[in-house]
Amino acid sequence: MRDVMTKSMARNIFYGGSLFFIIIFLGLSVHSHRYIVTTSTDAATLTDSVAAGKHIWEDKGCINCHTILGEGAYFAPELANVMTRWGVEDDPEGAFDILKGWMESQPTGIEGRRQMPQFNLNDEEIRNMADFLLWVDSIDAQDWPPNDAG
Repeated sequence: MRDVMTKSMARNIFYGGSLFFIIIFLGLSVHSHRYIVTTSTDAATLTDSVAAGKHIWEDKGCINCHTILGEGAYFAPELANVMTRWGVEDDPEGAFDILKGWMESQPTGIEGRRQMPQFNLNDEEIRNMADFLLWVDSIDAQDWPPNDAG
């Protein structure tokens, strides 16, 4: 090998390396797209109630305290698997009842504990939130959260 690199050698390394990394990038992009398309949630499970629950989640700013699938604040518990933790992942009516009881009992007023605000949601809004949380619990989250406690 030469001790000196010529302009043409440098240009070939630059173009060859650029082409190599562009091909790698495009290959990973295609792989990622195919993986997401084949493993994401079926659109048929996205009901109007789930969408309305997501809207309430966003409107009330739940992500400012809670995390969902690892995104959000770490002030309050992760909610991606809350329905499994409560044991109602296959029972929409039970999920509604438990969530309604929880939401209506907030804030608890226990001294020294973090308090969830009272949002004064009606039954339909609570049912939509329950459906949204059931939907989130049912999607393939690739083993997230890493433990059952969220």
